[in-house]
Amino acid sequence: MLEIESINIGELDSKDYKFSAGENTAEEKAILTHYLHNFRNGVAKHYEEKALLIIENYVNYKKMSSVKITKKLALKKLLSEVEDVPFNTPKNYSFKFIDLFAGIGGFRIAMQNAGGRCVYTSEWNKDAQITYKENFGEVPFGDISQENIKNYIPDNFDILCAGFPCQAFSIAGHQKGFSDTRGTLFFDIEKVVEKHRPKVVFLENVKNLVSHDNGKTFRVICEVLEEKLNYKVFTKVLNSMTHGNVPQNRERIFIVAFDPEQVPNFADFNFPEEIPLTHTIHDFLEEGKQDEKYYYKETHQYYPELEKTMTKKDTVYQWRRVYVRENKSNVCPTLTANMGAGGHNVPLIKDDFGIRKLTPKECFAFQGYPMNKYILPKIADSKLYMQAGNSVTTTLVERISHSIIRVL
Repeated sequence: MLEIESINIGELDSKDYKFSAGENTAEEKAILTHYLHNFRNGVAKHYEEKALLIIENYVNYKKMSSVKITKKLALKKLLSEVEDVPFNTPKNYSFKFIDLFAGIGGFRIAMQNAGGRCVYTSEWNKDAQITYKENFGEVPFGDISQENIKNYIPDNFDILCAGFPCQAFSIAGHQKGFSDTRGTLFFDIEKVVEKHRPKVVFLENVKNLVSHDNGKTFRVICEVLEEKLNYKVFTKVLNSMTHGNVPQNRERIFIVAFDPEQVPNFADFNFPEEIPLTHTIHDFLEEGKQDEKYYYKETHQYYPELEKTMTKKDTVYQWRRVYVRENKSNVCPTLTANMGAGGHNVPLIKDDFGIRKLTPKECFAFQGYPMNKYILPKIADSKLYMQAGNSVTTTLVERISHSIIRVL
């Protein structure tokens, strides 16, 4: 039993492990977990050749350690590791999607809840990859701007999902009337769409994308999707608290684009309507005393200011460099990627035990993650805060996903 227990994907990180398939270890783990994750459907064929080489090499590595295993036993054990996770892919699925700039899996949870199977994931941040692997059993491929990483994308999938970072476009280069997106991450999405022609492109970004560079950036994105790639584009700014039933004031721009050749009834698409906010912040806050490290001590230089301003237990406050701002609408202010660094933008609450920061678990909850089963790995709190701030609100993305699937 000890020998079988020692079989795990993490061993590919061992300094003694020598990989043979020509990739680095991170890429090998991505190939292997993508193969295992799609083992029971046809997509596995796409990853099979290299995955079987990796398994064979792993078996040889184990034999060097005097652990006698067969490829069949290794496959069985590795398969159980990938499938024994909180958010395994539904066996009965109605569409396939890929998850680019995947972060910690906000799009994936939403799309799986809507009946989808993820067939490819990409995320370059190593800490986000750890969180993703814990919850979905899959190691994302790395930097999507690299051609070899793009080449792992399977041919047939229905929806491309991407919560991509916003960058300025150089409008300097005009080619055949289209603004040049080279040098930006949207260009990589553009190339994937051009090659694979998914039925739907589903993008999310900060609200400021709409006004970024006097509206040029947003105009280029829509122009490329509509005029160059011939998709029909729908855009809307939606708020998590008005459209996701999550008490967080978070506005984001959503872009949904249909290929009219494959989806002739694209005009039936509508973004979801506003719904009542039935949850309060207390549905997302942990009960009882939290770890001491989250509480401000009375000796803290800002404690007098915090104590003077923070008088209510029914609101989430926000530390803004030198003052405290109360969120009047009794919801959580927008979670940001920098809330775990340097104290700026940190959401604060007053509970029965003092004044404290929101815990990482609470921040994930305010993004719609089901914290009864979502796993936070043992990495630095600052990394977890960043992951929560960079994520999408899963409940809102799920509502849009259902609207897309209705049209498909």
